[in-house]
Amino acid sequence: MTDWLTLEQQRQWRSLLTGSSALFAALNHDLEAATGLSLNEYEVLVRLSESDDRTLRMSLLAEGLVHSRSRITHTVTRMEKQGLVRRQAACDDGRGIDCALTEEGYATLVAAAAVHVASVRARLVDVVTPAELAAIGAGFERVGEKIAENPPG
Repeated sequence: MTDWLTLEQQRQWRSLLTGSSALFAALNHDLEAATGLSLNEYEVLVRLSESDDRTLRMSLLAEGLVHSRSRITHTVTRMEKQGLVRRQAACDDGRGIDCALTEEGYATLVAAAAVHVASVRARLVDVVTPAELAAIGAGFERVGEKIAENPPG
């Protein structure tokens, strides 16, 4: 027997779908218009900048961004052509491929960061109350943990 959503749960679910889609589209538009970077490309630069030696194994980069390996490969290929990142044999075992942030990529990230933070603030942080933002963060942390316990596929 199906445990159907209540009318309120259905309304909340649809608000999540439309609101999150609109939010990510707006954030992507703001970033691309100002910097030429897509939100996905920006997140690759962020993850690399936060890692040791500004380098991550491609599989870990894909996992951290919740992207398929083929999707991250296409994104990194575009970014490599722009000089933002480079691929190299993995330092630890030579079998895998690492993605490394170039100096040009780091400079691009630094220039884009203020634009992105202003967009996130204007589109989300300053729109909801601090309590709502905390609830959103806590709720999605639990969602992520639950999915990690039983990943799809």
